Amino acid sequence: MPEDTLYERLGGEESIEAVVTEFYDRVMADDLVNHYFSDTDMQHQIAHQAQFISSVTGGPVEYTGEDMHAAHEGMGITKEEFDAIAGHLDDALVEFDVPTDDREHVLAAIGSYEEDIVGA
Repeated sequence: MPEDTLYERLGGEESIEAVVTEFYDRVMADDLVNHYFSDTDMQHQIAHQAQFISSVTGGPVEYTGEDMHAAHEGMGITKEEFDAIAGHLDDALVEFDVPTDDREHVLAAIGSYEEDIVGA
């Protein structure tokens, strides 16, 4: 029997959307990074991020957004800000009782885009 994908272990679309909503609640409460989203339609952003996480975790979803460098170009995101946002994602995953190994896999998938995001 094939092993479940990380997407399936996370609980699929609904669970990922719940984690992403919690994640953005944490991001928006953080003055270090919330200014990046001051003019953002957060419902759209949540749906977009859920699509991205679903895609990078092996879900049946194709990410249709811009590539990471183009999406973050000119924003001047620092390593400290990237780490803060990754920390909020980890905290949201903890909130939903995602096991450590699966959290590490999600963070590694997101972390693989750090070079495209930081200082873009």
